[in-house]
Formats: sequence, structure tokens, C-alpha cells
Amino acid sequence: MQPQRLRSSFETVAFTTAVPFTDDTEAVDHDALADNLSRLYREGARLFVPCGNTGEYYALTDEERVAVVETHVEATGPEATVAAGAAGNVPEVAELASAYETAGADAVMVMHPDHTYSHERGLEAYYESICDATDLGIVIYKRDSDLPRSVLADVCDHDQVVAVKFAVDDVNEFAQTVQDVDGDVTWVNGIAERWALSFAIEGATGYTTGIGNFLPRATLALYDAIQKEQWERAKTIQRSLRPLEDLRDESGEGSDIEGGNNVPVVKYGMDLAGYTGGPVREPLVDLCERDRERLDQHFSRVRGTFDEPAQTQQGTD
Repeated sequence: MQPQRLRSSFETVAFTTAVPFTDDTEAVDHDALADNLSRLYREGARLFVPCGNTGEYYALTDEERVAVVETHVEATGPEATVAAGAAGNVPEVAELASAYETAGADAVMVMHPDHTYSHERGLEAYYESICDATDLGIVIYKRDSDLPRSVLADVCDHDQVVAVKFAVDDVNEFAQTVQDVDGDVTWVNGIAERWALSFAIEGATGYTTGIGNFLPRATLALYDAIQKEQWERAKTIQRSLRPLEDLRDESGEGSDIEGGNNVPVVKYGMDLAGYTGGPVREPLVDLCERDRERLDQHFSRVRGTFDEPAQTQQGTD
């Protein structure tokens, strides 16, 4: 896919997909994954991000990651864009990118650097080396200040960098970054529906979704409202989804680590909606009974509101 067309394909909702495992979590259930993906595609999803944090990247082997990407390519339609996550040192990312390209992916999302120590010039060289090692489009994933604005400004000048997933809940920093970075990239709000309006006003033309795995109609309706600048409608939808995002932020029973519920909420929500979510792998645990009951209530309310046919995404058909 040509870089400009690839950049345009990120101006939408990016479905960061969950991976269903067998009941014993020993293997990926590819039949269930394919069914989930084909249903999301029929609902209007066009941008898929496998092997991200919602996809339990760090609980997968490289072999599983490549197979997951292959299933994404095979189970979605011709209008789909697949941007697969990869992390680690340059040779590791390059090897995964090569396998993803063979599998039919369109882009590789370079996960936020997980190095304990880094240097700005070293980070610039890291991304440059990855760009030089693959023909795929590159998506930069920013989660905190360890990837500073100055590095983004340098890296985004590279023709292969097509998008930035900005996953920091700091609208001021996002706005300043968009202003300071000259590269021709698509800015993606990487923290989902709760921040969709604020980031859209400051330059984000797409956003990621986790709850879209089980409520695709609701998140596509929100995107549609933002695109049409129907701000009151957008706020109403966003507020209806906020309790789900708040529940994902919680630690979960018996833990003080922020966000422990993030993926388990998505997976249990998928089970409620008739998709296959299933269990999570370590270091996560499944939702406790109390949180399942809370999600049951939130899901029933939102699902009842969006029981109409899904909106068609503007600019993707």
C-alpha cells in the first residue's frame, strides 16, 4: 500500500484486537479469532491492530504473533488495513516485520520502547534502523515521556512513518507535539473513546478502541458523530461509554496495579456480546465476580442504545 494511502487508512477507528485462547490458554483459538474478525469487518471495522497491548503481546510467542497476523489478513476483507505490533531490539523487530510482511500486513506498529535506559540520539537511531529494515509502513507508539517530542519530530520526517499512536492523556502535550512535528503523519488518539473529542479538536483524525471488540456499533457511531462535528451527539455517546473505560482502568480484585482490568473487561465483554473473548494469560487474571456483574449492567445499557445497524465509516468504503 502506498504511504499516502496508508496514512489515510489510519483516519478512522483502530480496532486493537483481543486474542482468544483455548480454555487452558495453551494455544490461540484461530477459528474463534477469525469469526470475531469477520464479524467486526461486517460491522464496519476497517483498521485492525493485532499484537498490541489489548492483544496480550507480551504473553505471545513470535510464532503465535505471526499466526495471529495471518488470521487477521485472511479473515478480514479487501478494504482492511492490518498494522501489527512488534517490540524489542532492532533485529527482533526487523525479523517480526519481515514475517508480518510475508503474512500480508500493511504496517508494523513499533511498541513503546521497553528499554530500562535510553538516550534521545539512541532512540532516533533505533527507529531509523527499523525503518531501514522493512518496506512496511511504520506506526510509532508513544505511551509516556520516555519517547520525547524531539525524537518524534526527527523520526516522523522518515517517509515510512505513516502514523503516531499517541497514548498519553495530556491534551496540551499532544497539541504542542502536533504543532511541532512537521512530518506527514496521521495522528491517532491512542487512549480510546474517553479522549476522542478532545484529541480530535487538537488534530487526531483517528482513535484506538478496545471496547470496540464487543461494541463496534457504539464506537463507530461516536466516530461518525465526530467526523460530522455533531458534538452533542458525540458527547452523549462518549459519556455512555465512559463507565466501561473507567472499569478497564481499575486494578482488579486483589491488586493495586493500575489497569489490571483493561484486557479482562474486553474479553468478558466479547463473551457477553456473542464473540469469543475467553480467558487471559499471565500476568493477567480474569475478571472477579463483582466486576463481571458491573460489566453486565454497563453492557446491557449501552447495547440497548446501539441495537441499530452499524454506521458505515466515512472514507473507508
